[in-house]
Amino acid sequence: FSKIGSKPQMEQDELNKVVERSSSYMSSRISSRISLTRNMCNRELSVKLSAPLFEWVMENLIKNAVDAMEGTGAINITTGEERGMAFVEVADTGKKKKRKNFKTIFNPGYTTKKRGWGLGLTLAKRIIEQYHSGKIYVRASEPGVGTTFRIDIPLNQ
Repeated sequence: FSKIGSKPQMEQDELNKVVERSSSYMSSRISSRISLTRNMCNRELSVKLSAPLFEWVMENLIKNAVDAMEGTGAINITTGEERGMAFVEVADTGKKKKRKNFKTIFNPGYTTKKRGWGLGLTLAKRIIEQYHSGKIYVRASEPGVGTTFRIDIPLNQ
């Protein structure tokens, strides 16, 4: 209980390993009718992060993707680097998000589910922006294709 409300411990870590660990954990917990693939950057992505918090964000994005696909489809997780930032993309073949909702989906209480409080993406945004000095956003959403969420966090060079 003494850690509740305290700033998380940020440590140097390899992003590919953290993403691999969280996606492997989720892969064993989702339907076999949903394929989960990973396209990991072929070089080490050294970042400063809180592994438990970042893994929770990944799990939340994967759970949301599973819900959006209603039991069948594909999730593709990609890591890479651009302009001094490491990135993770979580793409699904689920329902399209409306462009007008790209920003509001991160607001507390926003949900498309019958059950739930609409806090997962709100907490994910807070974790990425406040603790990891990064950004999380909807990169793309197209009918018949699905939705891609992207996380950018600074690379430590």
